[in-house]
Amino acid sequence: MRLLTLRTSEGTTAVRQDGGTLTEIDGFADVGELLRDPAWAEKAAAAAGATHPLDGADLAAVVPAPGKIICVGHNYRNHIKEMGREVPDYPTLFAKYAESLIGPNDDLALPQESDAVDWEAELAVIIGKTGRRISEADAGDHIAGYAVLNDVSMRDYQFRTIQWLQGKTWEKSTPFGPALVTGDEFTAGPLMTSAVDGQIQQQTPTGDLVFTPEFLVSYISTIITLNPGDVIATGTPGGVGHAQNPKRYLQDGQTLVTTIDGLGQLSNRVIKER
Repeated sequence: MRLLTLRTSEGTTAVRQDGGTLTEIDGFADVGELLRDPAWAEKAAAAAGATHPLDGADLAAVVPAPGKIICVGHNYRNHIKEMGREVPDYPTLFAKYAESLIGPNDDLALPQESDAVDWEAELAVIIGKTGRRISEADAGDHIAGYAVLNDVSMRDYQFRTIQWLQGKTWEKSTPFGPALVTGDEFTAGPLMTSAVDGQIQQQTPTGDLVFTPEFLVSYISTIITLNPGDVIATGTPGGVGHAQNPKRYLQDGQTLVTTIDGLGQLSNRVIKER
């Protein structure tokens, strides 16, 4: 299944996508709320609410307000190499907050304060079942599905200190969606790309991870309980603007497109905050 969060004149609603049609899943304001129901998959599959065309739909971030957004750094070998680092023994973890999330076609806010805003295409894992100390073998049972995310980073703020948070969670900076695609329809492996004004910057298979989604679920759940709707952003591959010579960053008026085959596309116009 493909599950999305649709904005309507009355608010938001969780919907199921069937080709070019979106069907409302009655009683659930968004996909995050849906996932908190233990019978989410059955209710989504059986939904027969009002329908909307996918074409022109106003989509919110697929999970608009996750309880946790845990991001992984240095998880693709080609990105580790371009940043001059060593392959890590353990995942590098940091956090984002829900205020950073935007929909798959929303404008991306370019802050007045940063001149070094960079792209980072990522595969996002969305949790569907609560768990603590989940084994790697059981991790797949706790994954509701996958989506596309771009961990847009303010590099000048990121590298002010050895802690990255201040460069990673700016408001309205992180496109996320368009859909949650359930695990029976997607596994890590297909190609992921990012492009700026049509010029491809990143192009790497999502299966080229140092730490797999299952390992990350197990590792993170050792530290803290994972709940339905929580998001794990699994890291970005090589091709970021900060590693280019000369360095390249997003500019006002550009369009950032992030695609993972089988999951969909984010297309976000970059707009300087006034």
